[in-house]
Amino acid sequence: MAIVRTNLAGLRLHGRGKVRDIYDLGERFLIVASDRLSAFDVVLPTPIPDKGKVLTQMSEFWFSHFEDLVPNHLISTRLADFPAEVQPHRAEVEGRSMLVRKAQVFPVECVVRGYLAGSGLKDYQETGTVCGVALPPGLRESDRLPEPIFTPATKAESGHDENISEAEAGRRIGRDIITRLRELSLAIYRRAADYAATRGIIVCDTKFEFGVVDGRVTLIDEVLTPDSSRFWPADQYNPGKPQPSYDKQFVRDYLERIGFDKRPPGPELPPDIVQATRARYVEALTLLTGHPLRDA
Repeated sequence: MAIVRTNLAGLRLHGRGKVRDIYDLGERFLIVASDRLSAFDVVLPTPIPDKGKVLTQMSEFWFSHFEDLVPNHLISTRLADFPAEVQPHRAEVEGRSMLVRKAQVFPVECVVRGYLAGSGLKDYQETGTVCGVALPPGLRESDRLPEPIFTPATKAESGHDENISEAEAGRRIGRDIITRLRELSLAIYRRAADYAATRGIIVCDTKFEFGVVDGRVTLIDEVLTPDSSRFWPADQYNPGKPQPSYDKQFVRDYLERIGFDKRPPGPELPPDIVQATRARYVEALTLLTGHPLRDA
């Protein structure tokens, strides 16, 4: 059963994002990853079954993977560890929820790009730069960049995120803070890309979110999931054109083909697109973590 929207009686809803429903448990949050899918910053009406479980289980894996590099806000994903008031909602939360520490969130998304794709490609074709970062001339679509680049963006709960320069991000949250976030983001990306390469996956690009917990910069939200990243099969990599992917780029490509104007409301997705998208998400989880999708 796909979970499109939760309404957990007895719990105080803190907010809904494009995908996640967040409940306030006092000193902690319960973050429930639904099966909603957003593309071009529009939440589509058709859910992808088990998508929220993939996002939660993959984030849990990566949080553990980077524990020595940066603290994270995760307390547990196990229903048995959740407070008593959450227990009656097993059917809606099990396998797709995180109990987390509250964080003071930085209002920027920390995007790292290792390859030329998406909005970065369009920017480069128009200006020769990506978000103000100068790149060598003559790069093709999907080419690997000489070095990964940090390109922050504003965070929008609805509507479009906006790419901004590092200097602008520094003006918004402080120069020392954005420097620290850049260093962390690039370090995490490089480690993730090296690891993913051993599993046959290229991490084209990804985005991270950070906050402050107990006075320390902390990795939060989701990490290196098919929602927040472009994953390409390494054995099919062929620069100069779009790449097959394990992420929601498959849905974006479908929406481009049918002429979606990228404004809400989004169109219903046909069953074959839903099934193929689910298969890509689950395959990414299995390849990267070495474990199949857990029901709970």
